[in-house]
Amino acid sequence: MRTALTDLVGVRYPIVQTGMGWVAGPRLVTATARAGALGILASATMTPNQLRSAVREVRSRTAAPFGVNLRADAGDARERVRIIVEEGVRVASFALAPSRELIAELKDAGVVVVPSVGARRHAEKVAAWGADAVIVQGGEGGGHTGEVATTVLLPQVVDAVDIPVVAAGGFHDGRGLVAALAYGAAGVAMGTRFLLTSDSTVPDAVKARYLAATAKDITLTRAVDGLPHRMLRTEMVAELEGAGRLRALYGAVRRASRFRRLSGLSWPDMVRDGLAMRQGKDLSWSQVLLAANTPMLLRAAMVEGRTDLGVMASGQVAALIEDLPSVAELVEGVMAEAERTCAALGAMSRPRLETRAAPSSPSGD
Repeated sequence: MRTALTDLVGVRYPIVQTGMGWVAGPRLVTATARAGALGILASATMTPNQLRSAVREVRSRTAAPFGVNLRADAGDARERVRIIVEEGVRVASFALAPSRELIAELKDAGVVVVPSVGARRHAEKVAAWGADAVIVQGGEGGGHTGEVATTVLLPQVVDAVDIPVVAAGGFHDGRGLVAALAYGAAGVAMGTRFLLTSDSTVPDAVKARYLAATAKDITLTRAVDGLPHRMLRTEMVAELEGAGRLRALYGAVRRASRFRRLSGLSWPDMVRDGLAMRQGKDLSWSQVLLAANTPMLLRAAMVEGRTDLGVMASGQVAALIEDLPSVAELVEGVMAEAERTCAALGAMSRPRLETRAAPSSPSGD
């Protein structure tokens, strides 16, 4: 299936595997690239050296294009951009809108720049700054998300910009891909669906928790870091929502200390990252620390399998997912269903030729 997205990044299918922290590592990205979709490495939970090693690991396993997701507000963002350029990565995606200067630096090096946004005005801004495409996530999506549904946000952005738009939030199958294309998108991006594959390194017990989730088990909360965050309703979420300010601050400091040791960040760096997320928002100090070390809460579940101590980012589509295919099987199934759906729609649009029998003559004529 050829679209503006496949032409832009050089993949066979208009499907993007999003850069999920602790989940989108070399194994998942390699499997995605081999399957013909665009895999995105999540670098926010890696040190710069780990990022370089991960990029080289994927490149040693496949010659297919892949990308790296960056935090535009990270203090070492330029160092990570340099790694992307030096290692010949095809695509740079961003969880937050990158600056005009970062976009220019990447484009000058031949890297395709694809920011993720949650509002039409943000899409217009990065398009004006030279972004090559944009991923638009509606409120159904997992992790930090907005309030506008994909079915409302997507057509707004498609009509507002003249670069390829990739739809995210609420997609998991071929029917969704066809729907996004009908809205004018050039493809879909999926996170939860790729997390729930056999190629994902997420512990089996955690995957089982996702598979058992119903729509009411997926919540949107501000208790973790003060920002709207869609995730599974777990013991940790309930604890954070019920904690007072002092208790929340104590827990945030304890978890921040663990994350600091793992990430190599200094306390000033962590506070700066938290304040960057706090800008323009009314966050408590415990939320500032949680904003800086939310990766630690994700790691507890996604790496250590501690669903009682961590958070589990999730799109609402988790309620519809019932199996754990390989990435190759997932991509093949999505594309096969998309083809069947297109064929059915095509059949509906063709005029029906009806033959009418001549009326019989009255008796005796």
